[in-house]
Amino acid sequence: MIRSIDFYFDFISPYSYLAHKKIKMLNEKKNIIFNYKPILVGALHNLQGITAPAFIKPKLKHMISDCNLIAKKDNFTFMWNSKFPINSLSIMRGYIFINNDIKDLYLNIMFDAYWKENLDISNKEVLITLLKRCKINLDSFFKGIKDKKIKNELKNITQEAHDKEVFGAPTYVVNNKIFWGQDRFEFALDEYKKIKLC
Repeated sequence: MIRSIDFYFDFISPYSYLAHKKIKMLNEKKNIIFNYKPILVGALHNLQGITAPAFIKPKLKHMISDCNLIAKKDNFTFMWNSKFPINSLSIMRGYIFINNDIKDLYLNIMFDAYWKENLDISNKEVLITLLKRCKINLDSFFKGIKDKKIKNELKNITQEAHDKEVFGAPTYVVNNKIFWGQDRFEFALDEYKKIKLC
């Protein structure tokens, strides 16, 4: 058995961004396997019958303040995106479509573009610029994200998350246990340490 942590995320989730930064920092020292599982958090909310915080004014206000506090404490550069929320369908499909050897670069560039650079990554012209940074073939990318197999895989991972009773992003699943939210990072790591290697 290979020890690993499933990490359900969406690029438009600010807490996913903050969690991703923590994962990066950790793996500069330790080589823990995180299986990044792309989901559409809006679709997941719909499946679970949840109203997204973005559409509840007091929650949204709290989220902005909370994310700024976390980023400051952890010394992460963070800027609340003025276009929040956006449709992340293309970039989430893109993560599934691209080759494994550039997934880390893609993660970093897309997360930073949205939550550090305040870019509208759903805008095609902006996305093209970011894809060029990743050295991704544009024709292949835009054709690939329309492929039925890619579309279905994103749907299936989102459905899988729902079936596991995941209801938001980010969520860590370790040893068949769910840890919701970037602030449950340490709890997920503690559970990871309990997994016995076979």
